[in-house]
Amino acid sequence: MKIRTGGPDDVPAILAMLDATMEWLVAQGRTGQWGDQPWSGNEARVAQMTKFATDYLMRIAEDDGGQLVGVCVLAEELAQYIPPADVPELYIRFLATDRTRKNTGIGAALIADARAETARRGLPLLRVDCYGGDDRRLVAAYRALGFTEAEPFVVERPDGPPWPGQLLEIRLDAAGRTS
Repeated sequence: MKIRTGGPDDVPAILAMLDATMEWLVAQGRTGQWGDQPWSGNEARVAQMTKFATDYLMRIAEDDGGQLVGVCVLAEELAQYIPPADVPELYIRFLATDRTRKNTGIGAALIADARAETARRGLPLLRVDCYGGDDRRLVAAYRALGFTEAEPFVVERPDGPPWPGQLLEIRLDAAGRTS
């Protein structure tokens, strides 16, 4: 696997991966996270991913054949619903991996890359938020990747029920190790 910096040219492949992930979530009855409609057919989501590709650091995981298998978007700018931290931080604005390659280390590699970028910038904190509803399997997955639960939150949505979220963090020392 290779991790590289992505950009706008990667958006179609990311959307295709997310559409497949959406199909998997719907088949599992797990529509609370992203709903039940394809990402590629939602103008707001396409615009969001395009903004991520142009305005933030987008890291792409590719398999040995050059196929996109994961994406991680990093920024020092927080999502509007996240409270600021007590120290400077790097924030994972978005993370997704190819569901057909579950348990192959793609997510772990992207998180390791995000930790390395946090340390490279000399920042003491890496945070992420995720869907905290249903059985909290996504929260458990982030804990398995080294994150600690910080605080739950709720995003009110005008077009649907409130979205339960969980904020998680990894605190790093000056050498980039977990503190």
